[in-house]
Amino acid sequence: MRLYEVVYILDPALDEGAVTTKLDKFHQLATAQGGEVSSVDHWGSRQLAYPVNNLNHGYYVVAQFTAAPDALPEFERIVRLDGEVMRYLLVINEGEPSTGHSIMAESHRPPSEDDEDDEDGDDEEDDGQSPPEFQGGGGRRRRMEGPAIALLNYKDVGTLSRFLTEQGKILPKRTTKVTSRFQRQLGRAVKRARYLALIPYTRSNEG
Repeated sequence: MRLYEVVYILDPALDEGAVTTKLDKFHQLATAQGGEVSSVDHWGSRQLAYPVNNLNHGYYVVAQFTAAPDALPEFERIVRLDGEVMRYLLVINEGEPSTGHSIMAESHRPPSEDDEDDEDGDDEEDDGQSPPEFQGGGGRRRRMEGPAIALLNYKDVGTLSRFLTEQGKILPKRTTKVTSRFQRQLGRAVKRARYLALIPYTRSNEG
């Protein structure tokens, strides 16, 4: 058994009850060989960073479950055939919470100008209740001082956006002063967030 996370973007016309019924069907397939659903987090209807299936909004749900790899092909086949699933992403969960927030280290040391491997990252204040949503905005986003990022969450729009230029490109690590390992994690996280319409591919695609 492995722990997986799936992010669904569903037709925004569905209400929460209809979504729950649909997800129960999906998750019964995913856990058919003895797995278990550990969390289902309804983000609700949100504006997409770019249109998907000619729609500008989608109903987001993040679910985490344990499953046997052999059960996943049938699960994914049924999800793909469902016309009310606009898009989904299934990944192995590496400890990311279902909310759109990264995990920050408890303490950090002041960055050094000569330290090219410094891992300090971004920290955005929020109420800790709802996941951040892409808001666009002008100007070149650079890393800000704050706690080191212990685990970068690909759903953390607020942090990811600070590592992107106004054109939507990832800032080079010579600018952000992060490690090569973190830069690789960042690239993967941005790729996933773009696919899920959490951030645009380019500024011209902002919703």
